[in-house]
Amino acid sequence: MAKNDPYTTKKVTSNAYVDKVPLEGAVVAVLRGTVADRGLELIPQPSRAVSKGEVHELILTPEPVSPGDRVKAIAYLAFVEFQAGGVLLAGDKVSVDGQEIGELVGFDMSHFPNHMNIVIRGDLRSGEERGISINTKIMFRMRS
Repeated sequence: MAKNDPYTTKKVTSNAYVDKVPLEGAVVAVLRGTVADRGLELIPQPSRAVSKGEVHELILTPEPVSPGDRVKAIAYLAFVEFQAGGVLLAGDKVSVDGQEIGELVGFDMSHFPNHMNIVIRGDLRSGEERGISINTKIMFRMRS
């Protein structure tokens, strides 16, 4: 990471974002399971750009974490393919088939460049437990 990264040097915050397009993904793999002490390390940056067609993993945690924090308890939700490019931002509201399930809290890069883990604060239930299926729509909208 660059020494002059504007997020780690506190020169820029997520408040720099005035508006952005909502991003939609389609589920390409439904996941099951929970882990009590996963140890995800959220990067300090509150945003990540995604391109059309990228596939990333969605993970839930009930913990009150934010960018730069460590995440213990998690539930695996799904892998999603993004339908268009755009920016994901900590604080985005996340919905599954129109029902809000939580708020994006950060990104873990432990599997990158294969995929990134997009971590959402919400109820600790897996994709299987939620009844999610292939092609289910996942939406990321900027909080108001």
